[in-house]
Amino acid sequence: MAKKDVAAKPSSSSGGKKAKKKWSAKKVKDKANNMVVLDKPTYERLFKEVPTYKLISQSVLVDRLKLNGSLARVALKELTAQGLIKPLTIHHAQVIYTRATGDEKKAAATVHSDEE
Repeated sequence: MAKKDVAAKPSSSSGGKKAKKKWSAKKVKDKANNMVVLDKPTYERLFKEVPTYKLISQSVLVDRLKLNGSLARVALKELTAQGLIKPLTIHHAQVIYTRATGDEKKAAATVHSDEE
């Protein structure tokens, strides 16, 4: 009877041993090193290139100019205030802008000249 009990129980050494699964072997996303403060070349590029984009959003500025998200929001507000871009869709999470055509630029210039 003792032999049957031993035969019924598989011993710990029977079969191949599997290695433990390693959880650390996964892809690691690189941390984005975006600017927090505008430097002179990026500032000039912002006012020169961005008003020519068809679709302008915070995400586009972060991607193309490597800006911080909060800095991109401030830059978009400044461009809007100067009349270089105009909002298309305003939502609490994301505002989408487009370039201002010549008519809006002329109207903004007239308003600014009247104020001065």
